[in-house]
Amino acid sequence: MLDLVAVREGGTVADALAIALRTARHAESLGFTRYWLAEHHNMAGIASSATAVLVGYIAGGTRRIRVGSGGIMLPNHAPLVVAEAFGTLAELYPGRIDLGLGRAPGTDAATMRALRRDRVETEDDFPRDVAELQRLLAPAQPGQRLVAMPGAGTNVPIWLLGSSLFSARLAAERGLPYAFASHFAPRLLHQAIDLYRNQFRPSSALARPHVVIGVPLIAAATDDEAEFLASSIYQRVLGILTGERMRLQPPVEQFAVRPHPRERAAIEEFLAAAVIGGPDKVRVGLDALAQATDADEFMLVCDIFDPVLRLRSLDIAAAAIAS
Repeated sequence: MLDLVAVREGGTVADALAIALRTARHAESLGFTRYWLAEHHNMAGIASSATAVLVGYIAGGTRRIRVGSGGIMLPNHAPLVVAEAFGTLAELYPGRIDLGLGRAPGTDAATMRALRRDRVETEDDFPRDVAELQRLLAPAQPGQRLVAMPGAGTNVPIWLLGSSLFSARLAAERGLPYAFASHFAPRLLHQAIDLYRNQFRPSSALARPHVVIGVPLIAAATDDEAEFLASSIYQRVLGILTGERMRLQPPVEQFAVRPHPRERAAIEEFLAAAVIGGPDKVRVGLDALAQATDADEFMLVCDIFDPVLRLRSLDIAAAAIAS
């Protein structure tokens, strides 16, 4: 599961953090493999900006599930700082920490400048920073002057994340696992994972390609109820498209017919990989995605306004996958 730690209308950041932990514990009880937190900044309704802090919070409140970043937006951070933070997490929670890396800013231009100060990013920076992180998390070598402490020797698994072909190509070249952000940008999904698999070079980290795809999920007792609950994410997507970001809104009856046809088409494109429906439709939808992509893992993104119904949605998805 991928969690943006949504702040709900009428709720607080503290509420959002408590809901995230409750959800992670439920996902763990259902047998989910990993629970990732996304890095976003200066966005109304999203409380996941201090991603490494949240990884520690979720890992500390669970027992077995892997916890990680989906992802750390590497251009916002010095590799040494990331290595020390995730190295510390790896020492606290051995064998349970993942480090997913993205190269997007995860925010607007003004906030990006505030995060990076005077740094000007080039296309070469991300591959170079990934390589530096790999060195910092590997065992320290004789004579190595820059050592992450903690961090060195923890070998925290590094994942590359992306919504274009750039990170797919880099993940293949470095022999790293790859996660495609089809939960919000599905257009290049098949092209990216084909490129990654065809160009993959085995490495000490990974012997064969490993693909995760993001899947927006809204599961309910019936198709109609699921469509009603999905109106919360329709409102969120419309806010993203119009530049009017807001807290996660309660569901609205018949919301899908309200936007202009162009806006409806944009929402549908944004959520083209979504699985929305009752148990049968969810099972068919997840199976169709599995057949079409041969993904090794689904990374579910489930933002339902009512936290109890969010947990029920995960129950339905887990039952569908197990059937």
